[in-house]
Amino acid sequence: MHRTTLGDFELTILSDGTYRADGGAMFGIIPKVMWEKRATADERNTIALGVNSLLVRTGKHNVLIETGIGNKLNEKTQAIYRNQALLLQSFEQAKVSPDEIDIVINTHLHFDHCGWNTHYKQGKPAATFPRATYYVQEGELEHAHEQHERDRVSYMTDNYDPLLANGQLKLLRGDSEIVPGISVKIYSGHTRDLQVVMIRSGHRIAAYPSDLICDAKHLDPTWTIGYDLYPLESIANKHRFYQQAIPQHWLVVFTHDHELPWGHLEIGEKGRPMARPIGQKVG
Repeated sequence: MHRTTLGDFELTILSDGTYRADGGAMFGIIPKVMWEKRATADERNTIALGVNSLLVRTGKHNVLIETGIGNKLNEKTQAIYRNQALLLQSFEQAKVSPDEIDIVINTHLHFDHCGWNTHYKQGKPAATFPRATYYVQEGELEHAHEQHERDRVSYMTDNYDPLLANGQLKLLRGDSEIVPGISVKIYSGHTRDLQVVMIRSGHRIAAYPSDLICDAKHLDPTWTIGYDLYPLESIANKHRFYQQAIPQHWLVVFTHDHELPWGHLEIGEKGRPMARPIGQKVG
C-alpha cells in the first residue's frame, strides 16, 4: 500500500489487484516489437494491468476515485481477464470501512473502473458504499445506455443503474467542483466524456487521469489505447494535460499501472514525458 500527503489531504492507493488484457489492444497501432520492451506478454499475448483506486481524506470528506473491476463478472469473463477483486481487502489493510466513504467519483463507466460501485446482495446489485454520493458525467451514462456495437461489451448496467434508481448517482454536465479541493475536468478521447479528477491542497496538485494516461508505459502522446473512441483527441488532450502537469510538478496517479501507481511527471533525457517515482510505503 502506498500513502502520501498533499497539502492538508491524505492520499492512499487502494488496489483491486491485477487483471490481464490483450497487449495489442492496450497499445493500439504501436507495433509489438516496440511495446514489448515496456510490457511482457504471456503466451496468450496478454499483459498485466493494475486496478488502482485513490482514497482522498480531506479532513471533511472521504473521497474514493474509481472502484475497480469488482466481483460481478460471469465465469467466462473472469476466466478471460483473471481479475482478483481485492478492493475490499485493500480497504481492510488501510483500516477504512466502505461505510466511511462519502463520495465516489467514476471517471467513466467501463466495467474495470466502476465494478465495486455495487455488489450482489441476495442476487441483486446493492451499493457497496451505502452512504456515498456517486458522480459521473451525464454524457457518459447516456453513451453507456446507447449500447453501441463498438463498445457495449465495456459496460455493465448493474454497476450504475441501481445507483441511478435509488438516487445515489449524481450526473454532472462538464467541468465541476465536487468538494473544495477536488474537481473534475473533461479530457475526451478514450470516451467522449472521460473526466480527469483534480486534487488541490496547500498549493500542491495531484491528478487522476484515468485512461487518458492509463500507466507510465503510455506517457508518449501517440501511445494511445486501442479502445480509445477518439484517438486524435486523446493525443491532443495528452499534450494539453502535459502543458500544466509537467511545469507545475503534478503528482499523477495511474489507474492501470501495477508497478508504478503514481509519480511526478517530467521531461526525460530523450525529450519524452516520464514519471519520477515517489511515495511512502506503509503497511
